[in-house]
Amino acid sequence: MASPDGTSSGSSHPLNSGSGEDLQAIMHQKKLKRMISNRESARRSRMRKQQHVDELMAQANQLRKENRQLLTNLSLTKQHYAAVEYENSVLWARVMELSSRLQSLDEILDYLNVSNMSVADTSPSGAWNCSYMNKPIMASADSMFYY
Repeated sequence: MASPDGTSSGSSHPLNSGSGEDLQAIMHQKKLKRMISNRESARRSRMRKQQHVDELMAQANQLRKENRQLLTNLSLTKQHYAAVEYENSVLWARVMELSSRLQSLDEILDYLNVSNMSVADTSPSGAWNCSYMNKPIMASADSMFYY
């Protein structure tokens, strides 16, 4: 049984049980509920996004702080390295100088030993007393580095 507007007049269908205004009110309520739900979902999404941004900002600040500390440590390490490198070059220069001095002293000893033999061979007594020639040269650590 259809009415002239194309709707059935039976009360078995729930949408047709009330007036058109009731139907509009129900649709409006559903629309409002959906709109409120969407707004709440968007609000939660914005909150999650803000929380994520805050966490990233905190992490960036922590990394900046750590970077400053690492740069400070690097600078101190470079200064220490330069000081050690300078000290090493000074010590190598001293080694070279002392090696040269030692070589000169060895050459003098060799010369004196050769001269001692030739003088001992030509001396009338047959032996020339050079007991100081066989004594080692003694030096303290202080005398090696302060001249």
